[in-house]
Amino acid sequence: MRVLVTGGAGFIGSNYVRRLLDGTVAAEAVPERVVVLDALTYAGNLANLDPVADDPRFEFRRGDIRDPEAVTAALRDIDTVVHFAAETHVDRSITGSAEFVTTNVLGTQVLLEASLEAEVRRFVHVSTDEVYGSVETGHSRETDPLEPNSPYAAAKAGSDLLARSYFRTHGLPVCITRCSNNYGPYQNPEKVIPLFVTNLLQGRTLPLYGDGQNRRDWLHVDDHCAALRLVAEGGTPGAVYNIGGGVELTNVELTTRILEAAGGDWSSVERVTDRLGHDRRYAVDDSRIRHELGYAPHASFEHGLAETVRWYRDNADWWKAQISEKGASA
Repeated sequence: MRVLVTGGAGFIGSNYVRRLLDGTVAAEAVPERVVVLDALTYAGNLANLDPVADDPRFEFRRGDIRDPEAVTAALRDIDTVVHFAAETHVDRSITGSAEFVTTNVLGTQVLLEASLEAEVRRFVHVSTDEVYGSVETGHSRETDPLEPNSPYAAAKAGSDLLARSYFRTHGLPVCITRCSNNYGPYQNPEKVIPLFVTNLLQGRTLPLYGDGQNRRDWLHVDDHCAALRLVAEGGTPGAVYNIGGGVELTNVELTTRILEAAGGDWSSVERVTDRLGHDRRYAVDDSRIRHELGYAPHASFEHGLAETVRWYRDNADWWKAQISEKGASA
């Protein structure tokens, strides 16, 4: 198996690469070669790949998925593509959506077209539960309509539909995954859990949006990557797979858990004006991947959050460099 991982220097992508090469995630096929293509924007960090940098099977290529030449070169002798590369931060998409549209939509089209020409055997398109929009009750199923409410989610929905079209029109063996909120080590400090943890470690306040009653399902990055490996090896071409963590919390409940795990109290919390168009709730029905591929999340939220807090406490140099070089938005 020869794998191209786009966005492989980012949070989830680098975790996938590390697990792929160290054998942590059980696999039917041992990878012969793992190529990472990453533009190293604010969300990409080569230090995330330090643990595998000396592995002879690993190759890093700096390049943009919007660049056909860079993509074509990275795809040489590749049989599997796992596509993480995307602009992902909702707040950034509200203040500047153009980059999200060009990277998430145009970049995905470039990658799909080049993968078709390269005759890859599997293309896993990594998406998000945010494409379904806010869900008041119940859980989003893979067959539900896409009703994105932020420029980020809309751009991801567009890329999902392009991926589907390349399967339907050209027969490219695409699988689409839609995950709930990820957390774990190496996550950029602009995201809520690392933002709150690193703010506590610096004695700063925690900016809690609105009434704090927005609900999200939380998925440990290790469980997400294990699910992606199942899809990459056994998913049905053309299928969509929801991936959930089974831990649904309001932002107030999440903040309480973070305060308990990091040793803070509610005097550190500052209520701030709610995000524009803030979706109230996301929740996915992931019964398909459970039944078809045997997926089940293993990390308990209590243990996973405690481990994550420890990681940020023990790796201050990593996240301080992220903040000083690229900034972290609240």
